[in-house]
Parts: sequence; C-alpha cells; structure tokens
Amino acid sequence: MADCNNCPVKDNCTSQDTCTIKNNPYNFVKNIIGVMSGKGGVGKSTISALIAKDLSHKGYKVGVMDADITGPSIPRLFQIEGRRATANEHGIIPITTQDGIKVMSLNLLMDEEDKPVIWRGPILSSIVQQFWTDVLWGELDYLIIDMPPGTGDVALTVMQSIPISGIIMVSVPQDLVSMIVAKAVNMAKRLNIPVLGVVENMSYVLCPDCKKKIQIFEGENTENFLQEYQLDLLGELPMGKDIANISVNGNSELSEEVKDIFNSISTKIINTFN
Repeated sequence: MADCNNCPVKDNCTSQDTCTIKNNPYNFVKNIIGVMSGKGGVGKSTISALIAKDLSHKGYKVGVMDADITGPSIPRLFQIEGRRATANEHGIIPITTQDGIKVMSLNLLMDEEDKPVIWRGPILSSIVQQFWTDVLWGELDYLIIDMPPGTGDVALTVMQSIPISGIIMVSVPQDLVSMIVAKAVNMAKRLNIPVLGVVENMSYVLCPDCKKKIQIFEGENTENFLQEYQLDLLGELPMGKDIANISVNGNSELSEEVKDIFNSISTKIINTFN
C-alpha cells in the first residue's frame, strides 16, 4: 500500500493498491510540476526557474528540485552557488532564496560545483528519489522539478517515484525537436501523467526598432503539432539576452514582454489546479 496521507495526487489517484511511491511525512506539497524537454539545450532549466519565480511573486509557496543531476544549473539561475544545504535528524534542509523559494540541487551538496558527476544510472536515480523522500520541503503550493532531458532512466525514475501533478514540455520550433518532444509527450501519457502544455522557447527575435517578431527557425507549423498531440501552447518566448542572463542579473532586467509571458504561463498553471 502507498503512503497516501500527504500525497499531492491522492484525490485523483486510482492506483493506491499498487502504488509504491514513498512520501515524506514532514512534507505537505499541494502540486508537483515537472518541466521536461526531449533534448538538452532548449532552456528547460531557465524556464523552470522563471516559472517558480513568477509563482512566488504571486504569493505562493514554491520549491524547485533540480533533478538534472549531471547538469545541475538551478543554483546558478537562482544565484545561490557557493552555499551548501544542511541537514537535521529529519532530513536535508533545502536552501531558501531571497524570494523565499526553497531549492535543492546536487551542487548544493558538493564542495566543488564544477566537479563532474561520473555515476551510473541507478545511483543518479537514487539521488532523485532522495530529493523527494529525504528533503524537508515542508508546506508548498508548488514544487517545480527541473527534469533531466530526454526519456531515459532518471526521467523515468522522476515520473514513477514522485507523485507529479502535471508536466510542462519545453521545445524550440524545429522539426527534429518537435519529433523529440513527441517522444516525451508520449512517455508522459503512457505513465498517466497529464501534460499541461508546451512552452516554445527561442520562438522569435523581437526587432528593437519596429517590434516585429522575426521567426528564426523554419520548422513545422506549431499549431498543427499541438493539434496532432492535443497540447495547449502555454507561451512563446523570444530569444533575448535578458533571459540568457538571468543567472547573472536574476529577473530584474527581464523585459516587460517576457514578464507578461511568464505571468500568463503561471496563471494558466494556477487555473489548472483551481
């Protein structure tokens, strides 16, 4: 039998008799959102961080789990590199940012953040499980999980050992990437995890003079792709230095356009669970 008392999906779960998910009795997380991509380099971690910051700005209690164990960039995106997580008799205490966001990443447990993680799949999967069972997240409205790219062992572990409420897919507008995203979407569906929608990153460049949107990539029609896989488009993000530099400047220098886009994305997320 599963430990259902404080499980985020207990009200909508139909597999209590066969579920093997373990939940920390000290944690009370209402909604868990995985941010996933079919491949690396599409801005998944940056989008995870900015969604978390916007939810926090709206007054929600937010945490971010960096499940991309071999490429943990979340501490830098929250400008907390150099700090180390601590522990007590009940578990690991995540770092809390100036915005009040709780963050856990492997880099917050290592003495040298640039030291490579040369571990095989089972160890990586075990670490991800511990980030759910052994970390004291406490009371959260939203836990954002920055998932590893692709559909491999660690991504599978996240989806099977953590009670995810929904998945957000991150893509860029290219034919190959759309095919790869389709694999990730189908993986989530096979595991009965709702796909909340797609965020298309690097969708266009905004002309600084005329403000016209200039499409960079010539890919398949986004609308057709979304319709084929029955997906909602949560937002289209421009390619710009303000987004690229959030690890240095935080979100203080984000353009009003980008802020509005993330306000819309987080509002759609909130409406999904309300």
